Amino acid sequence: MELLGIHPNVYTLTILLNCFCHLGRVGFGFSVLGRMFKLGLQPNIVTFSTLINGLCNGGQVAQAVQLLDDMDREGCRPNLITYSTIVNGLCKIGHTATAIRLLRTMEERGCAPNVVTYNAIIDGLCKDKLVIEALNLFSEMTGKGIPPDVFSYSPILHAMCNLGQWEEVITLWNEMLANNCKPDAVSYTILVDVACKEGKILEAHDILERMIQNGVQPNTITYNVLMDGYCLQGKMDEARKIFNSMMISRGCVPDVYSYNIMVNGFCKYKRVDEAMELFCEMSQNGPFPNTVTYTALINGMSQLGRLAVAQELFEEMSAYGIIPNLITYSTLLHGFCKNGQIYKALGLFKVIQKSGLKPYIVHYNILIDGLCNAGQLTAAQLLFHGLSFKGLQPSVYTYTIMISGLCNAGLTNKAYELFRKMGVNDCLPNSISYNVMIQGLLQNNDVSTAAEILDEMTSKGFSADISTATMFVDLLCGDTTCQLIHKIVGNCKLC
Repeated sequence: MELLGIHPNVYTLTILLNCFCHLGRVGFGFSVLGRMFKLGLQPNIVTFSTLINGLCNGGQVAQAVQLLDDMDREGCRPNLITYSTIVNGLCKIGHTATAIRLLRTMEERGCAPNVVTYNAIIDGLCKDKLVIEALNLFSEMTGKGIPPDVFSYSPILHAMCNLGQWEEVITLWNEMLANNCKPDAVSYTILVDVACKEGKILEAHDILERMIQNGVQPNTITYNVLMDGYCLQGKMDEARKIFNSMMISRGCVPDVYSYNIMVNGFCKYKRVDEAMELFCEMSQNGPFPNTVTYTALINGMSQLGRLAVAQELFEEMSAYGIIPNLITYSTLLHGFCKNGQIYKALGLFKVIQKSGLKPYIVHYNILIDGLCNAGQLTAAQLLFHGLSFKGLQPSVYTYTIMISGLCNAGLTNKAYELFRKMGVNDCLPNSISYNVMIQGLLQNNDVSTAAEILDEMTSKGFSADISTATMFVDLLCGDTTCQLIHKIVGNCKLC
């Protein structure tokens, strides 16, 4: 322009600045602002608001707040759009309290917030699980005569759903309809989710049909929620119908979450061949399988003892650059231990340690249990006693595994000693721990100690399970023990 003798003005330079911001090059935008100042031009509210929007979109909210202060010094008063942009940016990075303070500041300066400003903060509060605070702000907004829209209701509905407040969700939904606020795909999806989580799958399906009748097209997330609801109830054929006839025929493309829901559901109910069909479909047509997909399949194969296939899948995902997570490792580790392949389990455990991932206590529990079941008690004990050096605290389950292993090896004295250490180490025994200890003592004919622990267990509100009760009845058959037998049977939960 300057070469042609045309001098730029604030408007042309603001357009250029806006282009840089849209391209994510906010630094160049500030260069344009500097150019304005050099030319003696005065940036206007649009210039500053554009830069603030660019900074917020780039996650540079602190710089956006600083620029807001600079505006005041330059005599350029922020407007509603400027304030709302920063409020939204603050909420997106989790600084909801700061956003509320800015809301109060804009009100003090005579700039009235609108529904967009309030919606941003309501959404932020809901993401922080502060539903009561969100409802209070919602009431404040409506009290000022600002009518709520669907974006005001949706985050509150979603937060209530996550907290299991089903009745409140329905009440707020009805209020939204009464206020002539037309639900969108997001709000309908929330209602479908509520119905599914309550186990009302037919009602969830009806909501979907009503949604379509009202001219609101379900999206992929809506179908995913409904499919997951069917899978949770073991209704895999119905879930598959949603996936096939409803989802695809309506032109709604399944995503990786859609496939994962179905793959996981089929694996959970031991229909791994159907899961593999979907997996092959993913590999050929997309979306490409991810860590969750492979983990579900590895788990399904391991549960059925098809460890060769499970290991093949594990190696395949690594070859494709899909990084296994700790759940993937624990799944395969459990499969190896459960099927007596302890050396493969130990090899995999070394792979976990070399991967840079830090194994959780659950991984050690699996391996300790596997070693005990394989008769390698010494190795299990070494692993158990080494936990504290790795910064890990044995859980109740860890202690119970070791107690069971020691009892099965006939080392009830050591098992009893470890059982007593639980309370000292701030890990109180639970019902399973007590029953395992009692059963171990009975297996080794230490009836008197077992009876003492039974008394202790019942005094703490725990009950003998059916195995414990049966063992006592089998071992104790004299008149002097009738009272004890009655106590056991009386406290036994037949489940």
